Amino acid sequence: MKLLFGYAAQIHVLRLENADRKGAFLLASNHISHFDPLIISSVVRRKIDWMAMAEFFPTPLLGHFLRAVDAFPADRHRADRKTIRTAIERLKQGRIVGVFPEGGIRDGARSLLEGALLRPGASTLAHMASVPIVPCVIIGSDRFYSKKSWRPVRRTQVWITFGNAISHSPDLEKSAARERIEQELATAFTILYNELREKFSLTSDDLPHPPRERMRVVGTPRCGVRGRRSAPTLPLTLRRFAATGMDSLMCASMNILQSRHRLHGRSRDEMERYVVECEKLTAHEYYAVRHDVDLASRIGNGASVTWRSPIETDFPANNIARADFFPCPRGWHAPTVLMLHALMSASHIGYRRWATRFNELGWNACFVHLPYHYSRVPRGYWNGELAITADLIRNAEGLRQGVIEVRQLIAALRRRGCSDFGLLGTSYGGWIGALLAMVERDFRFVALMAPIVNVEHAVWESPATAFMRRELRREKIEPSLVARHFHLSSPMHNEPLCNAERVLFVAGEFDSIARPADLEKIHEKWRGSELLRVPQGHFGYRMLRETMARLKERGL
Repeated sequence: MKLLFGYAAQIHVLRLENADRKGAFLLASNHISHFDPLIISSVVRRKIDWMAMAEFFPTPLLGHFLRAVDAFPADRHRADRKTIRTAIERLKQGRIVGVFPEGGIRDGARSLLEGALLRPGASTLAHMASVPIVPCVIIGSDRFYSKKSWRPVRRTQVWITFGNAISHSPDLEKSAARERIEQELATAFTILYNELREKFSLTSDDLPHPPRERMRVVGTPRCGVRGRRSAPTLPLTLRRFAATGMDSLMCASMNILQSRHRLHGRSRDEMERYVVECEKLTAHEYYAVRHDVDLASRIGNGASVTWRSPIETDFPANNIARADFFPCPRGWHAPTVLMLHALMSASHIGYRRWATRFNELGWNACFVHLPYHYSRVPRGYWNGELAITADLIRNAEGLRQGVIEVRQLIAALRRRGCSDFGLLGTSYGGWIGALLAMVERDFRFVALMAPIVNVEHAVWESPATAFMRRELRREKIEPSLVARHFHLSSPMHNEPLCNAERVLFVAGEFDSIARPADLEKIHEKWRGSELLRVPQGHFGYRMLRETMARLKERGL
């Protein structure tokens, strides 16, 4: 990091000796970009164990990197005893623990630099561990979101200052000590911020801006969307090359991950028996909702709800369903959007941000933990690793599990007074969303981004399932046997129960997993649906932005 930011930045540091002090202490900093911990660590001579967002750790490469540098996860939305214990243990060992008291990236009136309230975690932790807090203010790191900041010889200016250590107030009671620490810390941030502004004559451009604003190139029209501006797009050939390269890399990673999983004893005879039983069922019978759980009473004002899944699996962690709620001020009578994430989704941070956008539009939002993902990951496995493997029976039961659980949520919300629903699904979540559209009628919109709709291609041709095919052929499980389940699992072979005019399919023009040709076919079959094309591959962030823009144009 010293080499990287030595090349890209000119870092001005005040009172570095305050951070190089001996003994254990909390280093509390404002947070304006994802580069903050890297830059601060590059100037402090001692090693810092950063408390990082828990959402980052399930991502394979990023999670390994964070653990390698001794960062540890923290849930920003609730008190986490494990996190507190880990922080106290490291402080007792005489180490530095780095925290961001704002709980996330903040700028403007939301920032503690502008007088916003501190979250109480840092003061509580300092008092419990009996260590001081060293305040830190960093300015300028948010400009690294702009590509031009990384140009050779440019050297972006960054300013950092460290304040005097704040005592943990051992002579006071816990509540009084925490109040004093918070007051002194808030004052220190304001003083340090003003000091940097005055000493270096900082302009408004130097001060913190939202990451999106730093990324934007003002004055360049955005193609295909009226009334908005964005960074200039790459030539079509380069975009195709970049998208294809990313898809290939991710598909290779998925195949490597699948190589950990054989059929687990699922022979052709077992598959035959399963398919024979399923052939007797219609989609409504296969995805029938059990009403033996009073889920409506559990949906209160809390952030999440858990319940026993109606489908039992061999993994206890996966048998507990969970949904996180983001209610708007209108209460439960407002419409609710159900957000279904992608396979092995790296993080739900983006979905939480879009939940806030829906709240601003007067919608409640509900983020559903799909089978084998997030809170439902069995110990020893990665996020979503077990959702799609060579075990086709488990794959099918996972889809069934996801559909029934969302239907349970819809039924519970109806009893709470909600009558309108929207559905936002991506890839694997889009597959489940399409299956829901086959058995649920009451949707204001169904937005399916790069959904898996052609199961035949997904199993027998997709570059993401090469290892799966090898295992299936080894067990002599042929395509004709798998096809006998398509009346339950393949949206391409079914019709929607909801009004097809409410369905929006979103295709990546360079997608090799959910191919545009397949989405065109189902768009034609689901007469009245809409197809939106986005210049990206299967993996990318542009699709969600374009989808939200189109939903707003349609009036949600």
